[in-house]
Amino acid sequence: MKKFVCVAMSGVLAASFAVSASAADQIKVGGIGPTTGPAAIYGTAAMYGEQIAVDEVNKAGGAIQFDWKFEDDTHDAETSVNAYNSLKDWGMQILAGTVTTNPCLAVGAEAVNDNMFMMTPSASSQDVIDTGDNVFQICFTDPNQGTASADYISSKKLGTKIGVIYNSSDAYSSGINTNFQAEASKVGLQVVANEAFTDDNSTDLTTQVQACKDAGADLVFLPIYYTPASQILKAANDMGYKPKFFGCDGLDGILGVEGFDTSLAEGVMLLTPFVATSADKATQDFVAKYKEVSKGDTPNQFAADAYDVIKVLAKAGEKAGITADMSASDICDALKATITDPSFTYDGLTGTGMTWDASGAVSKEPKGMIIENGEYQPIDGESVSASTEAETESE
Repeated sequence: MKKFVCVAMSGVLAASFAVSASAADQIKVGGIGPTTGPAAIYGTAAMYGEQIAVDEVNKAGGAIQFDWKFEDDTHDAETSVNAYNSLKDWGMQILAGTVTTNPCLAVGAEAVNDNMFMMTPSASSQDVIDTGDNVFQICFTDPNQGTASADYISSKKLGTKIGVIYNSSDAYSSGINTNFQAEASKVGLQVVANEAFTDDNSTDLTTQVQACKDAGADLVFLPIYYTPASQILKAANDMGYKPKFFGCDGLDGILGVEGFDTSLAEGVMLLTPFVATSADKATQDFVAKYKEVSKGDTPNQFAADAYDVIKVLAKAGEKAGITADMSASDICDALKATITDPSFTYDGLTGTGMTWDASGAVSKEPKGMIIENGEYQPIDGESVSASTEAETESE
């Protein structure tokens, strides 16, 4: 996903985490992402997620022990390459990154030349894994969110007539919509309106909303970012149009849009790999640890994805038998063979039964999220607030 939020943040440009094993036994893992600048919310979340996972791996005392260092790239491709080279000078053997797409593409080209294994938590463009066979994702590729959304809407019977409003000038949005349209026809969804806008005419989307209403759409799919989505919700409310609204990870953040009446987002659904309010123990343990290291923040999907990257590297590394005295290239070859083996699976915060093929793309089930009472809640499964209410009622 390529949406950005302005965040003011102070701190060092690189963060490292102390480990207990001797240096000779530690496999050096680097991370790269923006911890300052306009995309700092994403890189900082990934940094904390990786830190928590490295701590857990090392405390477990298994065969795999990590030394870890994280570099800030300010969401700039050239800076990201410089960070990569700095980590190489440090002795990096595996890269857990990078966080955002354009820097990831630049670094990926370098990693291909070095045969350095890299797994990005959140650089979701198809171009990222097309860079080389050493580049893997733990996030969904942008187009595959369209396929997953159509399957989810169909399987849950969320709507019978589907309207779509998408940004034809944006690769993220148009890529998702292309796959959504193809999958919708396969699973029998009736798309009655497919309305486009561009960045140049995104200030008033009333025409697109009216077209969906006139077509009788009872669910409107929004493969867009949260700012235009907030305008669509307002336009629908103004004209008394009340369909279900369903989006992808680009809608994550709509409750924080300045000046937006968040009550209009009630009932909005979206697909995401992680919901912090899920009541399962693994999620809540992670949320508690994240709040501790971040001084009170709630983790987002970037933090959970980054956490899972480290855990995948630990599990695959142990199965592959990698050691700290191996070259980065030899480690890369061992990890590629192990992770793409059909027998290798991983259950994590962002999905269960995850597998990877030779393309580097992940296969996992998405999770549905709905906005209720001004909070993100899981559609499937119990939330923390729901379980708390149940406990209160039983007392």
